[in-house]
Order: sequence, then structure tokens, then C-alpha cells
Amino acid sequence: MNGADLLCETLLANGIDTCFANPGTSEMHFVAALDRQPRMRCILGLFEGVVTGAADGYGRMADKPAATLLHLGPGLANGLANLHNARRARTPMVNVVGDHATYHLAHDAPLTSDIDSLARPMSHWVGRADTAASVGRRTEEAIEAALRGSGQIATLILHADAAWTETPTQRPVPVPRAAVTLPDRVCIREAAAALRIGRQTTILVTGLALRAPQLELLDRIATKFGARLMAQQANGRMQRGAGRVAIDRVPYAIDQALELFATTEQLILIGAKAPVGFFAYPGKPSSMLPEGCKVIDMVELEGDMVGAIAALADDVGMNAAPPARLIARTRPDLPSGQLTPDAIAIALAHHMPADAVVCDESVTSGRNFFRATHGAEPHDFLQLTGGSIGIGMPLATGAAVACPDRKVIGLQADGSGMYTVQALWTQAREALDVVTIVFANRRYQILHGELKNVGAGEPGENARRMLDLDDPHLDWVKIAEGMGVEGARADTAERFSELLSVACARKGPFLIEAVI
Repeated sequence: MNGADLLCETLLANGIDTCFANPGTSEMHFVAALDRQPRMRCILGLFEGVVTGAADGYGRMADKPAATLLHLGPGLANGLANLHNARRARTPMVNVVGDHATYHLAHDAPLTSDIDSLARPMSHWVGRADTAASVGRRTEEAIEAALRGSGQIATLILHADAAWTETPTQRPVPVPRAAVTLPDRVCIREAAAALRIGRQTTILVTGLALRAPQLELLDRIATKFGARLMAQQANGRMQRGAGRVAIDRVPYAIDQALELFATTEQLILIGAKAPVGFFAYPGKPSSMLPEGCKVIDMVELEGDMVGAIAALADDVGMNAAPPARLIARTRPDLPSGQLTPDAIAIALAHHMPADAVVCDESVTSGRNFFRATHGAEPHDFLQLTGGSIGIGMPLATGAAVACPDRKVIGLQADGSGMYTVQALWTQAREALDVVTIVFANRRYQILHGELKNVGAGEPGENARRMLDLDDPHLDWVKIAEGMGVEGARADTAERFSELLSVACARKGPFLIEAVI
């Protein structure tokens, strides 16, 4: 057994049996080790941003880490944007990044770089395996870090000579998971006391608080005390749809958010952060809360949110609390004529199958998605968390690998879709059950809005050429077909509904270019 074999065995001993990869020469011995392990599913991404984004989608839905395999510092750098999103989503992940043999570093070969410095901003843990004897211990440390709290990003740098050198055979054992931080009874009692006071209160949640059982309990608490229950703006995973609690997110638009919180006197945070603007805007505040609003941080994202919510319920007494308000299955009338983002959302409410996974990077076009789909079939909702675009199609790819028996639906803006369009090839190669809906407005619509929001005026010729995607426009049907994915175009509400119905009833990847 060499170091690469030991790394692979250690991953498998801890249930990490999926590796999203884009390897190079320095990782070839790990590739060979993976080749000797039929239990490990190896999935190639044609760009490192696809690799890290897919590992994010996998981890969010599997509730366990995937491994990634990346080639030296430049390969890691190509994947950093989606590692940023995964870090914000608190997705567990173990990145294996190859490095030169230890004795080769002194020669400053062309691909030599400071991998540690590249990894640290997007990783909770960074470590090096520079000898075969250290591989097992360092891999265990990486796995332990990835499993800590709600989930963390661990990056293990594997030197080529540590991978190819023989090491005494060891039988890896599962790494004990670190104990979750117990709820702070003082914070629980403070939140309970605030609810009893009767002031205008918002309960803002994220993480495991957005799973169905926790939402039901929180809705009962909110209803009993007349509080408002909301999700923070960006969340890794939400369970929503018919038979579940209908919950809205903090709006992206700063004026809407300021109006929403204008009368809030108390804010109880459950894993969430106090709401702030996504960006700074001239003449507008960064905080969305009114002056004097009391903020109670009941439990941090890394803490035992499930236990904390149960403790809060015990403290406030739930005997007389009403049942949770679960939304009924609804089907709004299908629109006709012009295809709009609202028409797309309504069609989804009709045709989305039960237990679908929706991966949303529709950006501007999908802001009203929740309104039409509260009563859709029950589904999981994954969204862009860190604001770094290019996550949508990789996220759907990883979710489909984690949940092969569930339909995955990707809501994809056309501009951000081009960042990681290679994910379509992986979907075709792995025969993943993904329907990708491209909102083809042929412009960076969000940037047109932001140009106005920051007071920079109307776009002139130079600005327009940086914000629009015309001349030439992107042909998404041909792009999809070139990647091996069947595609079709819709420019009316009727045609879109027809295509979506067919796509949801069949298996395998399919792309709909929705011209809006």
C-alpha cells in the first residue's frame, strides 16, 4: 500500500465514496489508487469550478462530504469561487490538492505556487501530507474538520512523493465525529423571555432550522406569540412545498428589506446572521434593522440547532400552541401568451414532481419563484449562497449524484450559466436526471439594476457592451447538444409548459432555453 492507497482507504472507511475530479500529473498515483477501488465513484468535471460546485450540491443533499481532486495551485484557484459558495452554505467537503514531490519544490517548476495561501480563505482547515507515513493521520484530520459542526471545507495538500511511496499497511477506522456544541440555556431563556414580552418579533433562521420538522415546531412557536418566521437571504437547503410550512426569505432588494424590518423591535437569530445589504449603496444603510432593534443570537450555525429549537419549545410551553400552518397543494391557472419569469414559476408549480430538488441560480429572473411555488409538490430548494455566480449547473449535477431517484430541476440565468457550462457534459456522461431551465434574457439583468441602484445612471454604449449578451446571442439549444444534452427552446408560456411536462416525465438530462 502506498500513500495514495491509504488516503483512498481512509476516505472510504469514513463513508466518503464519491470523488469529483479534474486531476493532473502530480495526482496520477491517487488516480491509480482510485482505480483500484470500485467502491469509489469517480466523476470527471471539465473545469474545476464544476468539480467544487458539484461537491457542494452533493454535500448539501447527502448530508456528508464528497471528495474533490484538484491539480496543484492553479487547479484549486479555478475552483475557489464555488468553494466560497460551499463555505457560505456550510457544506462538508474534503478537497485533495496535489503538489509536487517535496524534493522538486526547490526547483520552482512552472506550476509551483503557494497552495496553502490559496486554500486558506475558502477552507476551514488546511493541512499537508508530505510523507507517506503522515497521509493517514492528515486525512483523518481533514475528515474530522469537514464533519465539524454543520459542515466545513477541509483542504488536504498531497505531495506526489507522499502518494507514491510505500507505507506499512494500516486498516483505517471511522473518525469519531466531534460533539455538537450543546445549546446555551441562557440564550434559550433570553429568546423565550423576548417572545413573552409581546413586542414585534422576527425569528430569522437558516441551516437545519429549515428542515421540515424544525420549521413545523418554529411555526407553532411563532404563531403562539404572534412572531414572524423568516429564512435569511441565502441558505444551503430549504424544505418547502405542499404539506410543509411556507416560509419566505429576506429580500435581496435593499428598499424591500428595509420596509420589511421597519417595525421589527426584536430579532431572534437561529443559526442566521442579522440582515445586511448584499452591497453598500450610496445614502442607504448597511444594516436592514431599525435603530434600537434588539438582536438575540439564540444559537450559532455550528451549534445544536435541532436541540436548541426543542429547548425553546419546552421553555415557552407548547401545550396550548396551535398546530403548524402547513400549506395545501395548489395549482394556479396556467398562463398563456408571453413567456415571463412568473409564467415559468407557475408552470413549475404544476409540473414539478414530488420530492424534486430545485437548484436556483436564476438570479434576477427567479426572485418571485417562492410566491408561485409555496403550494407545489414538496421539494428541497438549494440556492446560491455566497453570491459567486457559476454555481447553478454544478450544484444540480452534485445533487443528482447524491439523489439518483429524485428529479433535479436547475433554474439557471444565462450569463452565470456560461461560467460553468461544462457541467452539462458531466450530466450527459453520468446520465443524471436533471432538467435545466435557462432564463435567456440575453443580458446580465442584475447588473443593469445595480447600475441604477448605486446611482451610476443609465448605461451608455461601453456600459451596455459589458452588461448585455447579444451580438451574438447565446444559442443554448446548440450549446447543450454540443455537450451531449438534448435541448429545446420555448418563447411562449404554452410551449414552455409543454416542454417542462415532458422533461419532468422522462429520465436523463434535458435543457429548456426559456426566451424571456
